[in-house]
Amino acid sequence: MNNYNDTAHSRRKFLQNTSLLLAGASLVRLNSFAAACYAKPPVLPNNIPKTILADKRIKLSFNPEVLIMDDGLQPTMLCTTTGTLVVQSWLSATPYPQERIFYPFAVRTVVSRDGGNSWQEFKLKEGDNGVYMEGGVVQLKDGSIMALETYVVPGENPSTGKGLMFTSHDDFKTLQGPVDITFDIPDANFYGSADDTGRPQVAMRLHRRIIELPNGDLLTTMYGWQHGDDEPSGYIPSMKKTRVMLFRSKNKGKHWDFVATVAAGFGIGTEGFGEAVLTRVSKGPKAGRLICLMRTGRELYKSISDDGGKTWRKSPHMFANIDVYKTGLWAEMFKDVRIKGQLISENPNEFIAAVVDPDLIELRSGVLVAAFGVRIPARAHKINPTHPWNGNYLAFSLDHGDTWSHVEQLTSGIATTQYMSVEEMPADNELFVAYDFGFRGNKTGRYTYGRKFKLTINKG
Repeated sequence: MNNYNDTAHSRRKFLQNTSLLLAGASLVRLNSFAAACYAKPPVLPNNIPKTILADKRIKLSFNPEVLIMDDGLQPTMLCTTTGTLVVQSWLSATPYPQERIFYPFAVRTVVSRDGGNSWQEFKLKEGDNGVYMEGGVVQLKDGSIMALETYVVPGENPSTGKGLMFTSHDDFKTLQGPVDITFDIPDANFYGSADDTGRPQVAMRLHRRIIELPNGDLLTTMYGWQHGDDEPSGYIPSMKKTRVMLFRSKNKGKHWDFVATVAAGFGIGTEGFGEAVLTRVSKGPKAGRLICLMRTGRELYKSISDDGGKTWRKSPHMFANIDVYKTGLWAEMFKDVRIKGQLISENPNEFIAAVVDPDLIELRSGVLVAAFGVRIPARAHKINPTHPWNGNYLAFSLDHGDTWSHVEQLTSGIATTQYMSVEEMPADNELFVAYDFGFRGNKTGRYTYGRKFKLTINKG
């Protein structure tokens, strides 16, 4: 009767140890934030936002771009009720070795208490990797801040997972934790997939947003696998396509119950459903609706629930007619480009474009704001990033997500990971947006930067 559990335990230990060795292969860290970041500030690329889909009711103004941190990519962000901005990005350095799986690169967190004009590093103890906040960070109604480590590892039995929670009660001046938290994940399969670098990944991923409901319950999303999710990724066969699942906590994040699958299915994109972001509509005729945007490795998908997350209906979603399948628009640019010896024009996994890592918030005014990145094509944009569609975008909905009538392109044709974050500041309809320049291995610099936007709505 115990053969299955014994085998699973042995395999779990083997894969966790393998992950530890990979994560701790190097101890290189950047020890001086000031010296590394601001000795020679990079020249920002003077991106001029461009309206590609206009709604006459919307006027968008913006401030100059500001440097947030050197070397940082793929920002995660929080804005507190006092206007404190917290931004975290990953670095070129490797993390300190630790027993628990961690992101393959070290992360740095910086804080601004003057609206994004200046930034100070959030210091960690020597040898501490901190929390990788891509798992979600939120300020609750009581003023406390909760941050979840992105990786959820196997729990005490096959249908449970273990996570880490950190908290702050002083506007992110200090951070307490970690505290162990638990997840019920029916039919969980932690052992069937590598990550997108090919290393064993004995973990599922929390991602992006934590939603506090009016009654104080919390919702969040995780992407990972249940048994039967064994369709190979289009890029790396050892990486299996994921599903997105919804979880609910009734005790301030200490334990999370599985609610439902937000999206799953075979034949979707190159990655299945992942990198989800969740928001809840609080105003208008659709109040209470949950909206989830998800990456697939090709087009975005949207999934909607009107019954508190119990059931979902999913569909592909396109902003401003940015069609990832219109390969003829970039065929000439990439006609001679090869990946692993093969012309990408002969490989749809490489030639088709991708929309990545959406973010989604509801402003206090009820306007929805989506942030997303476009890669032309999916991976070869690193070889030649100059296609005008390649870059970072904001989209706005004035009807609670039914239509997206205004789309702004923030960057075009530059090197970027296309990952970004958006937050509303204490002034209504004022946004801070963080994004990056460069990518892994980029030799011309890499850094996180951002800018303020002011949204004005003419209802006449």
